[in-house]
Amino acid sequence: MADRKQIISAIEGREYLRALGLVRELFTDAPTVANAQFALKQVAPMREHLALVPCRMAILRSFTVEPVVPILRALALFHGIDLTVHVGAFNAYSKELLDPQSDLYGFDPQVVILATQTRDVLPELWNNDSDLAAEDSEALAVRAAADIENLIGSLRSRSNAHLILNTLEMPSFPNAGILDSQRSTGQSETIRTVNRHMREAAAKHLGVYVLDYDALIARFGRLEWGDESKWLTMRMPLAADSFVHLANEYLRFLLPLCGRVCKALLIDLDNTIWGGVIGEDSLDGIKLGAEYPGNAYLEVQRAILDLHRRGIILAICSKNNPEDALEVFNRHDAMLLRLDHFAATRINWQSKAENIRDLASELNIGIDALAFLDDNPLEREEVRMLLPEVHVIDLPSSAALFAGALRSTPVFERLALSQEDRDRGTYYLAEQQRARLQNRTVTVEDYYRSLEMVVEIGAVTSRTIARVAQLTQKTNQFNLTTRRYSEQEIAIKAADAQWRVYALSAADRFGDYGLVGVAITSRSGDVCEIDSFLLSCRIIGRSVETALLSYVTRQAASEGMRWLRGWYLPTRKNAPSKDFYQKHGFKMISQSDGQTLFEYDLSKELTWPQWVKLQTEGSAAR
Repeated sequence: MADRKQIISAIEGREYLRALGLVRELFTDAPTVANAQFALKQVAPMREHLALVPCRMAILRSFTVEPVVPILRALALFHGIDLTVHVGAFNAYSKELLDPQSDLYGFDPQVVILATQTRDVLPELWNNDSDLAAEDSEALAVRAAADIENLIGSLRSRSNAHLILNTLEMPSFPNAGILDSQRSTGQSETIRTVNRHMREAAAKHLGVYVLDYDALIARFGRLEWGDESKWLTMRMPLAADSFVHLANEYLRFLLPLCGRVCKALLIDLDNTIWGGVIGEDSLDGIKLGAEYPGNAYLEVQRAILDLHRRGIILAICSKNNPEDALEVFNRHDAMLLRLDHFAATRINWQSKAENIRDLASELNIGIDALAFLDDNPLEREEVRMLLPEVHVIDLPSSAALFAGALRSTPVFERLALSQEDRDRGTYYLAEQQRARLQNRTVTVEDYYRSLEMVVEIGAVTSRTIARVAQLTQKTNQFNLTTRRYSEQEIAIKAADAQWRVYALSAADRFGDYGLVGVAITSRSGDVCEIDSFLLSCRIIGRSVETALLSYVTRQAASEGMRWLRGWYLPTRKNAPSKDFYQKHGFKMISQSDGQTLFEYDLSKELTWPQWVKLQTEGSAAR
């Protein structure tokens, strides 16, 4: 357990990531408002040394949320987000959303949370003790949906902020008692209808998400969630122990919105996905099957498979004899995980930290985008000490609780799931085949030709907009400006006659890469400026980046542009793209504070790579 002396010592020693980890450990042991405030105070002087993503969040509410705010800000800091929070006036959420001069729009939030509860939104329903007529029940639901539609429309007309809506919660005891469940238009069923209408309203708009507040309350116990005395005296419906639960639920949305999610899960084997030690217990002796405790490990494997379907890359990181470990995958009838679910493996006797570094390199993923699952607290502590950027998942002592701990980990949350996410495991298996081909070919050009690369470049569409926004939010290494855009911001640019948003998909003889490249440009006079230019790390270095740039130059020249300009804005991670413009004939025309502006004369043709085939050329031109 971390103590305050360790934290202060780490700060004084300029071990900032370690200090942040220790503060997090202290808070996790006792997630109170006081410890959250202590954490914020300790982290304040070292903010500039941490790679924090700034985020402005507004909470509009019908009840008291102030004690939740420092806890949420502390949790956000532990995940690399510097969160500034504006709390709206009490029960004034409608006025703030509808008034263009309100403090909300002056704050200019990136994320807005609408925190309401049933008794405030529909007091006549909450207090009603009689069965509603069917038409009255539907009228309430329609009215509530219309109110939400109006508020969403008002926000969207003035802001590109993401909006998170609370569903309405059920009462612990319906006013009609058990009779409520016998009625099709009772209190509970009407609330369900309102929530369904709310989801339908949210689905009509980009960047609007639904937080299932009722399910959150049910998860932690309806009778334990609230504090009636606090509600009656200070309009606080939450018990003190519920503050951290609500903050954690907000965090599950905040992490994917800010791009602070993990891309890969590195998994230990013995006593993590099966019970026992394979090298000692043998294939027949390990615990894995339909009966306890073997079924607890099957639940862990099911949770891991669900993450895999969500696009999380899996890798093995185990201290073991390879032959023993692989035998379980190949021969144990109860295994749900197969070797082809894993993009990479490290099964040896090296330290876990060393293996994690190797896996990050092989997968071409940043250390801070890795999560580590291991039952052994000593192994977890070693990784925390040596690789504080890695998200180490704490597991309880009982294997029966492992799956729940994994499922509740917020760094795996996603707000949208593209086809590329679903197919990510397949992409990495194909990458292994490409690597073997590269080792067999004599020259780089021979390798490129042998790939038989095909690209399709076109304007962003309603089908591809989610993936385009996702790439701007997640791509770090080959990203010349690292500007992050939401779906609604991409949609606005795509609809503007002065802007172009291009999406690139690629495939080769080994398979489909999916949508892996984005270029965003704007026009002014005879100058076309590249606002964003980025490619997924798994396709860097195969000349696809040259193909995309060549396409952009052709489109700009065809529209009468004379010059193409682009900035390189350095970050901690985008060094691989530093010399990109210079290597393609651009000239540096200005430089300030490390930011460099390059220019290309569009009277010259930028050569298309001869081994890349362009499919449906010209379909993207506007």
